[in-house]
Amino acid sequence: MAKTTLRTLFGATLLALATLVQAQEPRVVAITQIVEHPALDAVYQGIKDELAERGFKEGDNLEVMHESAQGNSAIASQIARKFVGESPDVIVAIATPSAQTVAAAARNTPVIFSAVTDPLGAKLVSNLEAPGANITGVSDMLPIDKHLDMLQRVMPDAKRIGTVYNPGEANAVSLVELLEERLAARGLELVKGAATKTSEVLGAARSLVGKADAIYLTTDNTVISAAEAVISVGERASIPVFAADTATVERGAVAALGFDYYDHGRQTGVMVARVLNGEKPGEMAVETMEKLDLFVNPAAAERMGITLSDDVIADAKKVIDSAK
Repeated sequence: MAKTTLRTLFGATLLALATLVQAQEPRVVAITQIVEHPALDAVYQGIKDELAERGFKEGDNLEVMHESAQGNSAIASQIARKFVGESPDVIVAIATPSAQTVAAAARNTPVIFSAVTDPLGAKLVSNLEAPGANITGVSDMLPIDKHLDMLQRVMPDAKRIGTVYNPGEANAVSLVELLEERLAARGLELVKGAATKTSEVLGAARSLVGKADAIYLTTDNTVISAAEAVISVGERASIPVFAADTATVERGAVAALGFDYYDHGRQTGVMVARVLNGEKPGEMAVETMEKLDLFVNPAAAERMGITLSDDVIADAKKVIDSAK
């Protein structure tokens, strides 16, 4: 009887220790990012900060794996396969190309996407309200009409709007198609410059000189990674450059009515925490960003040949001082 009791106590002790060790093992979040640029970097930081605020602290009870694909889809696929093989608790995919590669590789691992403009068009989900599989996330679908209202408020006489985009990125194509449709409804013309990689962005921007009255940049990752190239063309040719994300205004664009991508990351972090706490992505509706902030850069406007009115500056949440 004594031996039996001893074995029982020993077994119970081992079970308790195993449970304690398991409870102390950190949760693992793998984050793949298509490219490093200020907007997507802000998303990444926002995710980590939100997780920390919700009790998941890196180096304590959370392990974060983070890799950038450097704008290369083949590398993004390699990262996706690597992360799936690591069996993390959840994979976070920042931007459409990374989300598509993860969706193709991860059949059972929970996936949360972020900074994906058109989840339906990218074939990540078939239903925004009830994704029903292992993937959901936060969309940054742009309010194109509000952006055009802002552009026309600053430049009411502009008739030809230029843009640079990557025809190989689903997110970019979706936005350009929507932009062309919305411009046509206003009686305006879209002039396009194509760039399949960052090294082509400068040439694509130069192709707009003499053809466009203003340039509008969407959240195309290829282009935003080389936004300074477009801005330099705008300054030399006196073509005002407007952006869809506020971070690009800090890099020299005239203005943007856009999301704070750090807040976008925080919102994504909430969804990641929900998964870590046991919820299933397929039962979580795709979310969007609602709050828009106006950022303006009066010095950049002057360099591109226009002056921002006092009322536009007064309406801005942030006025960038980037005088050279």
